[in-house]
Amino acid sequence: MTIPSAQPPVTDSPTPMTQRWTVASDLTLIEPVVGSIVALCVSAGFSARHCNLNVPVAVTEAMANAMLRGNRNEPSRMVQVSVKLDAERLCVDVTDEGVGFDLSALQQSPDEADWLEREDGRGVFLMRTLMDRVESAGPDAESRHCIRLMLHRT
Repeated sequence: MTIPSAQPPVTDSPTPMTQRWTVASDLTLIEPVVGSIVALCVSAGFSARHCNLNVPVAVTEAMANAMLRGNRNEPSRMVQVSVKLDAERLCVDVTDEGVGFDLSALQQSPDEADWLEREDGRGVFLMRTLMDRVESAGPDAESRHCIRLMLHRT
Protein backbone atom coordinates (compact mmCIF):
# COMPACT_ATOMS: atom_id res chain seq x y z
CA MET A 1 0.00 0.00 0.00
CA THR A 2 1.28 3.46 -0.81
CA ILE A 3 0.34 6.09 1.76
CA PRO A 4 1.36 9.63 0.82
CA SER A 5 3.47 11.74 3.09
CA ALA A 6 1.76 14.34 5.23
CA GLN A 7 0.65 17.36 3.25
CA PRO A 8 0.31 20.92 4.53
CA PRO A 9 -3.29 21.99 5.20
CA VAL A 10 -5.24 22.91 2.09
CA THR A 11 -6.90 26.31 2.08
CA ASP A 12 -9.18 28.04 -0.39
CA SER A 13 -6.27 28.29 -2.77
CA PRO A 14 -6.98 28.43 -6.50
CA THR A 15 -4.18 25.87 -6.94
CA PRO A 16 -5.63 22.37 -7.08
CA MET A 17 -4.20 19.67 -4.84
CA THR A 18 -3.93 16.10 -6.04
CA GLN A 19 -3.04 12.88 -4.33
CA ARG A 20 -2.96 9.23 -5.43
CA TRP A 21 -2.94 5.82 -3.74
CA THR A 22 -2.49 2.34 -5.20
CA VAL A 23 -3.64 -0.53 -3.01
CA ALA A 24 -4.17 -4.26 -3.38
CA SER A 25 -7.72 -5.62 -3.38
CA ASP A 26 -7.82 -6.03 0.40
CA LEU A 27 -10.78 -4.51 2.26
CA THR A 28 -8.57 -3.70 5.26
CA LEU A 29 -6.71 -1.16 3.10
CA ILE A 30 -9.79 0.98 2.50
CA GLU A 31 -9.91 2.75 5.88
CA PRO A 32 -6.42 4.35 5.77
CA VAL A 33 -7.08 5.79 2.30
CA VAL A 34 -10.55 7.04 3.25
CA GLY A 35 -9.12 8.56 6.45
CA SER A 36 -6.51 10.46 4.44
CA ILE A 37 -9.14 11.77 2.01
CA VAL A 38 -11.37 12.88 4.88
CA ALA A 39 -8.40 14.67 6.49
CA LEU A 40 -7.81 16.54 3.22
CA CYS A 41 -11.48 17.57 3.12
CA VAL A 42 -11.35 18.77 6.74
CA SER A 43 -8.23 20.83 5.95
CA ALA A 44 -9.95 22.27 2.89
CA GLY A 45 -12.93 23.43 4.94
CA PHE A 46 -15.62 21.04 3.77
CA SER A 47 -18.64 20.84 6.08
CA ALA A 48 -18.73 18.42 9.01
CA ARG A 49 -21.52 16.47 7.29
CA HIS A 50 -19.45 16.05 4.14
CA CYS A 51 -16.39 14.97 6.16
CA ASN A 52 -18.20 12.65 8.58
CA LEU A 53 -20.78 11.06 6.27
CA ASN A 54 -20.79 11.84 2.55
CA VAL A 55 -17.11 11.40 1.74
CA PRO A 56 -16.24 8.37 3.90
CA VAL A 57 -19.36 6.38 2.99
CA ALA A 58 -19.23 7.11 -0.77
CA VAL A 59 -15.47 6.50 -1.12
CA THR A 60 -15.66 3.33 1.00
CA GLU A 61 -18.45 1.99 -1.21
CA ALA A 62 -16.57 2.85 -4.40
CA MET A 63 -13.37 1.17 -3.18
CA ALA A 64 -15.20 -1.91 -1.89
CA ASN A 65 -17.03 -2.28 -5.22
CA ALA A 66 -13.74 -1.93 -7.10
CA MET A 67 -12.10 -4.63 -4.96
CA LEU A 68 -14.97 -7.09 -4.67
CA ARG A 69 -16.69 -6.70 -8.02
CA GLY A 70 -14.24 -5.07 -10.42
CA ASN A 71 -11.18 -6.99 -9.26
CA ARG A 72 -13.19 -10.05 -8.20
CA ASN A 73 -11.59 -10.01 -4.74
CA GLU A 74 -8.20 -11.00 -6.18
CA PRO A 75 -5.46 -9.54 -3.92
CA SER A 76 -3.02 -9.39 -6.83
CA ARG A 77 -5.24 -6.85 -8.61
CA MET A 78 -4.79 -3.20 -7.73
CA VAL A 79 -7.17 -0.33 -7.06
CA GLN A 80 -6.02 3.21 -7.77
CA VAL A 81 -7.59 6.14 -5.95
CA SER A 82 -6.90 9.60 -7.24
CA VAL A 83 -8.10 12.77 -5.50
CA LYS A 84 -8.26 16.26 -6.91
CA LEU A 85 -9.31 18.96 -4.47
CA ASP A 86 -9.71 22.60 -5.42
CA ALA A 87 -11.53 25.66 -4.16
CA GLU A 88 -14.85 24.44 -5.59
CA ARG A 89 -14.98 20.64 -5.38
CA LEU A 90 -13.60 17.27 -4.45
CA CYS A 91 -13.15 14.75 -7.26
CA VAL A 92 -12.28 11.14 -6.41
CA ASP A 93 -11.50 8.58 -9.12
CA VAL A 94 -11.53 4.92 -8.07
CA THR A 95 -10.08 2.66 -10.77
CA ASP A 96 -10.04 -1.13 -10.76
CA GLU A 97 -8.75 -3.73 -13.23
CA GLY A 98 -12.22 -4.94 -14.22
CA VAL A 99 -14.28 -4.51 -17.35
CA GLY A 100 -16.82 -2.22 -15.72
CA PHE A 101 -20.56 -1.95 -15.96
CA ASP A 102 -23.23 0.35 -17.34
CA LEU A 103 -23.85 2.78 -14.50
CA SER A 104 -26.88 4.31 -16.21
CA ALA A 105 -28.58 0.90 -16.35
CA LEU A 106 -28.21 0.38 -12.61
CA GLN A 107 -31.25 1.78 -10.87
CA GLN A 108 -31.34 0.82 -7.19
CA SER A 109 -34.14 2.00 -4.96
CA PRO A 110 -35.16 1.51 -1.33
CA ASP A 111 -38.67 1.00 -2.72
CA GLU A 112 -37.71 -2.44 -4.04
CA ALA A 113 -39.38 -5.32 -2.17
CA ASP A 114 -36.15 -7.06 -1.14
CA TRP A 115 -34.23 -3.86 -0.23
CA LEU A 116 -34.02 -4.53 3.52
CA GLU A 117 -33.12 -8.21 3.17
CA ARG A 118 -30.18 -7.72 0.80
CA GLU A 119 -26.64 -8.16 2.01
CA ASP A 120 -25.29 -5.99 -0.81
CA GLY A 121 -26.46 -4.01 -3.80
CA ARG A 122 -26.80 -0.57 -2.20
CA GLY A 123 -23.39 0.92 -2.99
CA VAL A 124 -24.21 2.85 -6.14
CA PHE A 125 -27.44 4.12 -4.56
CA LEU A 126 -25.45 5.43 -1.58
CA MET A 127 -22.81 7.04 -3.80
CA ARG A 128 -25.49 8.78 -5.87
CA THR A 129 -27.30 9.95 -2.75
CA LEU A 130 -24.22 11.29 -0.95
CA MET A 131 -22.28 12.84 -3.83
CA ASP A 132 -23.26 15.58 -6.28
CA ARG A 133 -22.24 13.52 -9.28
CA VAL A 134 -21.24 9.90 -9.96
CA GLU A 135 -19.80 8.97 -13.35
CA SER A 136 -18.49 5.78 -14.89
CA ALA A 137 -15.58 5.62 -17.30
CA GLY A 138 -14.04 2.66 -19.01
CA PRO A 139 -12.94 0.17 -19.51
CA ASP A 140 -9.99 1.93 -21.07
CA ALA A 141 -7.35 0.44 -23.36
CA GLU A 142 -5.73 -1.24 -20.36
CA SER A 143 -9.02 -2.94 -19.33
CA ARG A 144 -9.54 -0.76 -16.30
CA HIS A 145 -12.79 0.76 -15.04
CA CYS A 146 -13.15 4.05 -13.18
CA ILE A 147 -15.90 5.50 -11.02
CA ARG A 148 -15.68 9.26 -10.50
CA LEU A 149 -17.27 10.83 -7.41
CA MET A 150 -17.72 14.60 -7.27
CA LEU A 151 -18.78 16.72 -4.34
CA HIS A 152 -19.05 20.52 -4.45
CA ARG A 153 -18.01 22.48 -1.42
CA THR A 154 -21.39 24.23 -1.10
